[in-house]
Amino acid sequence: MLSIRPAVAGDVPLLKTMIYEFAEFYRFPAFITEDQLLRDGFSSTPKFRALIAEWAGEVAGYALFFEYYSSFHGRSIFLEDLFVRAQFRSKGVGKALLARVAAISQQDGPFGIVFNVFAWNSPAMEVYKKMGATFWDDLKTACFKDDALRALAESADQYD
Repeated sequence: MLSIRPAVAGDVPLLKTMIYEFAEFYRFPAFITEDQLLRDGFSSTPKFRALIAEWAGEVAGYALFFEYYSSFHGRSIFLEDLFVRAQFRSKGVGKALLARVAAISQQDGPFGIVFNVFAWNSPAMEVYKKMGATFWDDLKTACFKDDALRALAESADQYD
């Protein structure tokens, strides 16, 4: 019933749709375009990989991830998105996607999988804890964007 496959360039409209569904679930704005996804995921130098989960032929969810480097641990996989559509939840789809990312991690040699979970999403945190995930509570995700990013970038010249 469940199958998981690597996303291909033809999946870009589907990926964009699910990314927007994921963003809506989290009440978070999404601005990604199909052109960006095509360029960044399916060029000769992809910036991410994605998996598509299908349940009885219907698209059930996706995982989007990329390799990054930790000065403390070396190569790692960052799981950016793990999303399962509502009608397919509690069927093991999310766990299967996560297991496939773990298998890719083991095959490629990174030390592990790192991801963020919103603090209010305690059901997800409990699932991940039961699976053996540890939470780095001392770390907080930070982001420079928009005006703050522009201001910071503009200040770079003063350090030359």
